[in-house]
Amino acid sequence: MTNALMQNAIQFAEEHESAWDRTVDGVWGVHQNDPPPWNRLLGPVHDRGPVSGTVVVDGRTVASWGEPRRADLTFSVAKMYLALLAGVAHDRGLLPDVDEPVRARVPGIGFDEGRNARITWRQLLQQTSEWEGERFGVPDQVDRYRAVTFGDPPGGKKGDARPLREPGTYWEYNDVRINQLSFALLHLFRRPLPELFREAITRPVGASEDWQWVGYDNAWVDIDGQRMQSVPGGSHWGGGMSISSVDQALIGRMLLDGGRANGRQVLSAEWIQAMRTPCAIAPYYGFLIWLNHERRVFPSVPASSFFGVGAGSSFTWMEPERRMVVVVRWLNSTYADAFFGKVLQAVDAA
Repeated sequence: MTNALMQNAIQFAEEHESAWDRTVDGVWGVHQNDPPPWNRLLGPVHDRGPVSGTVVVDGRTVASWGEPRRADLTFSVAKMYLALLAGVAHDRGLLPDVDEPVRARVPGIGFDEGRNARITWRQLLQQTSEWEGERFGVPDQVDRYRAVTFGDPPGGKKGDARPLREPGTYWEYNDVRINQLSFALLHLFRRPLPELFREAITRPVGASEDWQWVGYDNAWVDIDGQRMQSVPGGSHWGGGMSISSVDQALIGRMLLDGGRANGRQVLSAEWIQAMRTPCAIAPYYGFLIWLNHERRVFPSVPASSFFGVGAGSSFTWMEPERRMVVVVRWLNSTYADAFFGKVLQAVDAA
């Protein structure tokens, strides 16, 4: 697709590149409002590429720009990949009921006492767990009162000791709790999550081998006599998933195709529907994905759209009505809605 409208959309993206330096310079992954001593990197990060992306409609690539095959950091898009691995666990019978307390299957890792003992897998996946504790030296309090673009504004200063509520009654975007979910999945599978992601997701969808998912330097644990690294659901404090736009689009296409890719069922349609079901107290959020509920997140695109969103900014947009996946990285997030609207206009005019 080379129509003028699509070229205009691509030019718009390139003219509104992220303000982040292309060179890491030791600051990526550190949130400026993280209270010390937690405002430092715990894992590796690497330099980024230019504004890049790809547009796939009904399985056909209609536009690509920048360096779409470059494995770049995706930040919190990795949360969506944790939700996919939870789906693998569900489909394999390791996680039959998301409303079961986490401690029932993975005791001894921080879900055994008090409020934490009542936390379910659903609450972790919807970011309503209110889990309290420390993972890899970082306490959950660091991300309390955290403000995110698409959520309701919190009522306090990030890192303050917000009084916790009953699990399932308060939504908060909290990366320490996401890391605790990843830690729980690691203990549920008892295998490294990147290994499982390759086996269960990337190879079945036809993705390349040119991606990596790494953890913090202090995130190594022994399970059944094997040393393995727990990986984060983003790059807050470093580490995270580096993957190309092309590979991300293949994963997005699988989600649009009811979990199927290359003639096989990669994930159950039941799980994908669960991922896209709005959280009761935060209807703009599903299982670690953003939902365009009432077109609240991105007004210029259909309400059926859903997204993986990462800092920087990185977007994976899945649009079911047109069977379209759009991946764009290093776009200034202020201009994301306008960019998506331009892409939609171009596709509809083709």
